[in-house]
Amino acid sequence: MLNHMTLQGRLVREPELRSTDSGTPVCSFTVAWSEKYRENETKLFLSCTAWRSSGEMVAKYFHKGQEIIVEGKLSTREWTDRNGNKRSTNEMTVDRVHFCGPKQSEGGNVPESELPPYRAAGSGVNVSAGDFADLEDDGELPF
Repeated sequence: MLNHMTLQGRLVREPELRSTDSGTPVCSFTVAWSEKYRENETKLFLSCTAWRSSGEMVAKYFHKGQEIIVEGKLSTREWTDRNGNKRSTNEMTVDRVHFCGPKQSEGGNVPESELPPYRAAGSGVNVSAGDFADLEDDGELPF
């Protein structure tokens, strides 16, 4: 069975970064979005957990109110509360995080110079804008 979600929304609160006992970074945050059907608008919220470098990236570069795109899988977490009642919640275990919305110069939260380098999907190679040279336009078509 396929269990994959992609969600775009806004952070409800500041991301919370902590470490497990073994030192693995984990970041918890909540994403909110709305769905509109005719005249009705429903606001939805989903708790998200990002591990390791994805969690560190969320904690460093994203802030309350900022737009975010997250990819991951839906999971259910169960626990027993202080009164002995069994509880459960649905949450997303985040695999990938993407920037969206305005840049710092357009009212966003992250200066472009502080963004992590783009990692081409599947290539395993980090690239940055400085790795490319501007090509001179001679007006000729390349074919």
